[in-house]
Amino acid sequence: MQYRAIAKIVGVLLTIFSLTMLPPALVAWAYDEQTVWLFLQVFAATLLSGLLLWFPVRRYQRDLRLRDGFMVVVLFWVVLGLFGALPFLYASPELGLKPVDAVFESLSGLTTTGATVIVGLDDLPRSLLYYRQQLQWLGGMGIIVLAVAILPMLGVGGMQLYRAETPGPMKDNKLTPRITETAKALWYIYLGLTVLCAVAYWTAGMNLFDAVAHSFSTVAIGGYSTHDASMGYFNSAVIEGVAVVFMLLAGVNFALHFLAWRNLSLRPYFSDPEFKTYISVLSITAVITSSYLYYSGTFSSFGSALHHGIFQAVSIGTTTGFTTAEYHMWPSFLPVLLLLTSFIGGCAGSTGGGLKVIRVLLLLKQGMREIRRLIHPNAHFMVKVGGKSLPREVMDSVWGFFSLYVICFSVMSLILAATGLDLITAFSAVAACINNLGPGLGDVGSNYAGLNDTAKWVLCVAMLLGRLEIFTLLVLFTPTFWRK
Repeated sequence: MQYRAIAKIVGVLLTIFSLTMLPPALVAWAYDEQTVWLFLQVFAATLLSGLLLWFPVRRYQRDLRLRDGFMVVVLFWVVLGLFGALPFLYASPELGLKPVDAVFESLSGLTTTGATVIVGLDDLPRSLLYYRQQLQWLGGMGIIVLAVAILPMLGVGGMQLYRAETPGPMKDNKLTPRITETAKALWYIYLGLTVLCAVAYWTAGMNLFDAVAHSFSTVAIGGYSTHDASMGYFNSAVIEGVAVVFMLLAGVNFALHFLAWRNLSLRPYFSDPEFKTYISVLSITAVITSSYLYYSGTFSSFGSALHHGIFQAVSIGTTTGFTTAEYHMWPSFLPVLLLLTSFIGGCAGSTGGGLKVIRVLLLLKQGMREIRRLIHPNAHFMVKVGGKSLPREVMDSVWGFFSLYVICFSVMSLILAATGLDLITAFSAVAACINNLGPGLGDVGSNYAGLNDTAKWVLCVAMLLGRLEIFTLLVLFTPTFWRK
């Protein structure tokens, strides 16, 4: 393990992260809020910490190995979460959060989970509201993917970081020959979608601040809002329609956006099996939800049932977590159906959470193959996606991921239940956090403020596991990782 190279990179990344404290400081200055000094102090503390890590090893020049990349990624998300918690921790008396609450809020933002322990968002300073939204935007595509474009200039290779941080089973497929150009291409698309989303929200009736803030969390599939009522605050079908469009786009593999833009064609979308499955799952869920809301009398008009059903199906299905109503109070099986849809999540290579559509598709295909093998035991069947046979290593990776996911989910649910939470709350809280969804059921339908401290720490781990796709975090706890 090259500890000096790791310290150098973490120091550089932490120094870069310190700059993210300046925009909320400008917002505080623009709205004449006292929090301007808070953000400047956190900026100075974060910058100094990064420089102290970087300066002693600044002349160390070694290429990262893959295991170094895993260590950098995990360390950076943990360190970033701790430093990102400082504005929440010291924003008193507006918040008055405990350390566990501040870390929970910070990690929830950076992992684009959207679970919150803060009540009374409408009364908070604009700078703190902006900071929460900005955390999600930075975490959406992954700060490390952005840093990959910068690290080569510092003499540090970036491929190991990209492979360790980028989610999905197809992560080694680069969009361009150079990894730096790949990172830049991803961020150009991400930034472009954010700008378009902000303009669309503003045109639809949001004020400029809310439009920018919600574009951050929409494209990041985060779900943080500047209002306690989330999207329901605006009570606008047009705004909700804009949100649905951009949530759908953000849940798609960004490689498809890149190919469609480069070829000026929609063919890459409709020739991709994962995209077609993604749209099909959300469409079926939306039809079931809307129909049941209408026929159960939850909404008196079909139009209301339709737009609430579509919005919640897309929001929960893509793991965004925006709400227009208290969906956890809806009748019968609907809340459970929507929560289970979040297990599928977005496409690989998107900002969405969950298992990812491609993994679920492969698991289904593998299941069907086993059924066919029972009927024809001597036949040789291959798992194919898009007409191409997949190597055995991919299927082994998917099954490995799924088994670890189930084990982690089960263990954390039992731990939460052991702290005194009812089973619905424990199950849904872990599901909402490991899938980076946000709102759950039971006591965590609205917020997580009422949970005990042990449960919050466990859910912090769940959020990291979900964001780093299980393997990246758990690999650090294996003896093989530490052997020379």
